[in-house]
Amino acid sequence: MAEQLEKRFWERFLKWCKSLAGIAVIATVVIALLATFDRGGYVLVNTVVTGGMTALVAMGLALTLGVLNIPMFAHGEYFMIGTLVAYYVFTPISNYINTHPESILVFWGPLITIVAAMIVGALAGVVSEVLVFSPLRKRSRENWVMNSFLLTVGLSVVMINAHQVFFGADFKGITHYWAGMPITVMDVFISRDRAIAFVLAAVVVATFWFFMTYTRTGRAIRAVSQDETGALMVGIGLKGILLLTMSLSCALAAIAGAGLLFMYPSYPSVGLEPLYMAWFVVILAGLGNVLGAVMGAFMVALLKVLTIEYIGSGWDFVVPTALIIVILIFKPSGIFGSEVRGVLDK
Repeated sequence: MAEQLEKRFWERFLKWCKSLAGIAVIATVVIALLATFDRGGYVLVNTVVTGGMTALVAMGLALTLGVLNIPMFAHGEYFMIGTLVAYYVFTPISNYINTHPESILVFWGPLITIVAAMIVGALAGVVSEVLVFSPLRKRSRENWVMNSFLLTVGLSVVMINAHQVFFGADFKGITHYWAGMPITVMDVFISRDRAIAFVLAAVVVATFWFFMTYTRTGRAIRAVSQDETGALMVGIGLKGILLLTMSLSCALAAIAGAGLLFMYPSYPSVGLEPLYMAWFVVILAGLGNVLGAVMGAFMVALLKVLTIEYIGSGWDFVVPTALIIVILIFKPSGIFGSEVRGVLDK
């Protein structure tokens, strides 16, 4: 029995290696290693850290596409909410730490900050679903993709301007979450914030994967993404699933925003770059492919790092955009295809 399972595993592995997805993943790893040998370990380090947090934003975007069928062009603004909440929560904690350096908040303060941002991001998703998308869903199911797209663009404009009106347009950031000497990996000095940001992203991605794969609610979300009518027939509460999906999606973006506050200070349009990166990832991985977005995030992060290193910082969005255009022409479903029915299939 064990031999049969091992044989079946290697047969599937070899088949995957010959597929487009397998070739893309193997090529990514090889290119990353070659660039690391050529330019130094920081290429790999930057790719891993940037890719981890990009994966959180891209997973949330893929979730709204795959389940809610919403091309969310306001997703970067939930990243902005995460940065804003993190700034206002961590600032008093930081002031307290400065006067009480032995406090347990030295370690737990940043984690409390990120959890607070996650909760506020989730609540913002609930409010958006209840006040914006649910009324549209009740009144108009025709031309849903175009209507919801226009709605998200309008929502983005409103949220950006609301930030500017109520919180100002100045940059609100921090120098670090965790103080201390940097960590050395492959002769590269990594700040504690960057290292913990990657660990945080890995934990969140793993938890989300477990939730979507093994829990009853996660399977219900996947069922709705595949066949909404069939999910209703087997007793899945559609309204609750839609509300939960939007909440999870926005919470993931808020976690990324809070986790990267030391790199992305809060200001009205701070979410634009993460939004562009997330869309690059989603198109690369396949619309609605939530788990494929994780690998796609590291591919896009590597592409951006290599573009900056070998061509220049002014080209960091030009090269990924050109790649996306090529993918849309020759492989519209994305390198990994879609494990769920995405926006183009419904």
